[in-house]
Amino acid sequence: MIPAEPLVLRSPSGGRVEAGTPVVLAPMAGVTNAAFRTLCREQGAGLYLCEMITSRGLVCGDRRTDAMLTFFDEERIRSVQTYGTNPPVVARAVELLCTRHGAAHVDLNLGCPVPKVTRKGGGGVLPWKTGLVREIITAAVRAGDRHGVPVTVKTRIGIDEGHTTWRDIADIAQEAGAAAICLHARTVEEAYSGHAHWDVIAELVDRVDIPVLGNGDIWEASDAVSMMERTGCAGVEIGRGCLGRPWLFADLSAAMTGVERLTLPTLGEICRVVRRHGELLARQMGGRSGLTDLRKHMAWYFKGFPVGGELRHALGMIDSFERLDELLASLIDEAGVDCPYPVRELGRPRGRQGSARRRVAMPTGWLDDRDGRDLDLSDAELGYSGRIA
Repeated sequence: MIPAEPLVLRSPSGGRVEAGTPVVLAPMAGVTNAAFRTLCREQGAGLYLCEMITSRGLVCGDRRTDAMLTFFDEERIRSVQTYGTNPPVVARAVELLCTRHGAAHVDLNLGCPVPKVTRKGGGGVLPWKTGLVREIITAAVRAGDRHGVPVTVKTRIGIDEGHTTWRDIADIAQEAGAAAICLHARTVEEAYSGHAHWDVIAELVDRVDIPVLGNGDIWEASDAVSMMERTGCAGVEIGRGCLGRPWLFADLSAAMTGVERLTLPTLGEICRVVRRHGELLARQMGGRSGLTDLRKHMAWYFKGFPVGGELRHALGMIDSFERLDELLASLIDEAGVDCPYPVRELGRPRGRQGSARRRVAMPTGWLDDRDGRDLDLSDAELGYSGRIA
């Protein structure tokens, strides 16, 4: 691969954000907090997104939303994804992200497939209402541009195969002055199942002049290289592939310079990463809360390693660093500090998968028209900060 160009995002008036490599950490609920972002960022340059917050939650001063907007001082570029259904509220949220939270980049979520969101007209079904979405994207871009902050858009192919929306969103985003567009190359109906349709990413690249980021089925750095070579996209967004594998970003950074690298940490090395992750979470949340949050990561970190069921269960119940150290020591005693990485896990899906939806949940009559500017969809963004696309 020829060394990739840095990812540069520009606002209409000239505001600029540059990520050293065209690699973006996708926002993931309960995962991409300050601690995990730090682990990933330490591995290589890129853009590291905070987990998604709702515009209405931010504007209304919701405490959970504010807590999710925690950044460490060393996070030079603060990048946040927000989601909203009301143009003035979205604009105000972007304004607050820029002025109160120091965001240097804001991403708009237009692809969440969670049924409790789509059922009320939000998430991945919202792009069907092109009139409303045009106002949302335009309002967000203008609000960000007042502070020189570029705004990007993330979307899916469409609701289902018969109701695609990516072309409409691409045209609207470009016309509104969005700095880039990211496509998760699945429909809402497909959710996280099956295989991503990289050919649609290639079509999107041909359609717009702004940078295109590809998302979907990038499990190894070689997948990122393949996606960029096959589609011509300007960069990649990584979600589930880095769960329990923050070192993937070292491989990605190397790949973007034309160097082939495959990091295969031993069990002992992974135990050190787990301990470091716990320390960062404790710094962010406090010791007990941080270790509670670490529990969910254990299955990802030790996926494929010879860890007995009883020990796995105990790792998922840790409540102190003393207990964590005890269990990690037991794990090393049992399997060996130099226990090799289970290479059979390479290239395989991680995190949520599931099957395609039998039917996408939508409001009655949702497909009847494409405008939507007269709709009140505020219920679609209440209480959903942290969902992922």
